Amino acid sequence: MSGIFDSAQVRRSFGRAAASYDAHAILQEEVQARLQERLDDSKLAPSRIVDVGSGTGRGTAALRKRFPQAQTIALDLALPMLQAAKKNRGWLRPFARVCGDTEALPFVDASVDLLHSNLCLQWSGNLEAAFASFRRVMRANGLLLFSTFAPQTLNELRAAFAEVGGGAHVSGFLDIQQIGDAVLAAGFRDPVLERDVFTLTYPDVRSLMRELRAIGATNANRDRSRTLTGKAHLQRVIEAYETFRHEGLLPATFEVVYAQAWAPAAGQPIRSGSQDIASFPIDSLRGSRRRRN
Repeated sequence: MSGIFDSAQVRRSFGRAAASYDAHAILQEEVQARLQERLDDSKLAPSRIVDVGSGTGRGTAALRKRFPQAQTIALDLALPMLQAAKKNRGWLRPFARVCGDTEALPFVDASVDLLHSNLCLQWSGNLEAAFASFRRVMRANGLLLFSTFAPQTLNELRAAFAEVGGGAHVSGFLDIQQIGDAVLAAGFRDPVLERDVFTLTYPDVRSLMRELRAIGATNANRDRSRTLTGKAHLQRVIEAYETFRHEGLLPATFEVVYAQAWAPAAGQPIRSGSQDIASFPIDSLRGSRRRRN
């Protein structure tokens, strides 16, 4: 489950896309809205919220508006994204910005009530480490709420490149079963997973590729081809993609998984490597000590 993505490449791609992201991330905004709808009937009253993979902070701003009394923090791996998030902070309800790694969150243990992440986890190089990091920083009974892309995403583009050959050019993603298994393996409880499939349309393949670059969604597989795609090779890809054209437009599929789960009560073991390590608040241990004469 680990090691399929190059985190340095992810950081570079999203850093370069910071200025163009908001103008092109229409799907990301729609998924964010659908993800946060899951909070509509919640009685959650968080004191600290962390938006992991916040990008330019539009989702963070929505969380800050929804929970005005909470400390809200935008965290992203790419510093230029956080710099671009300044325009979405607002002067009335600003949120904090922290540059950090999903797999090693820079927060103390048991300090977060709501951990939100919209379309970020698919870029994690090690999903097991990311969920372990989430589990460590979340308070008992806190809510984990996230969305991520799944394997049908860009299957037309992947098929076109595969027909032409020359190595992996489209990132691969985990399916809903693997995501659910990872959530449970990290010790979260009562997970609920749902999926949506979106089909966007484009006049040509180059328009799709330009949009993907504009939001930073370029190929970050560790085994990706490191050579430039020549004009002749790209033309063959374009021709292969044309077989999907329908009613004058080219489709691009995006499969999205939404998930929510609860952090367990204090004292439940946290997996570290092959061991389960239990931690307890000190107050819960004092009553069990026997006084020796």
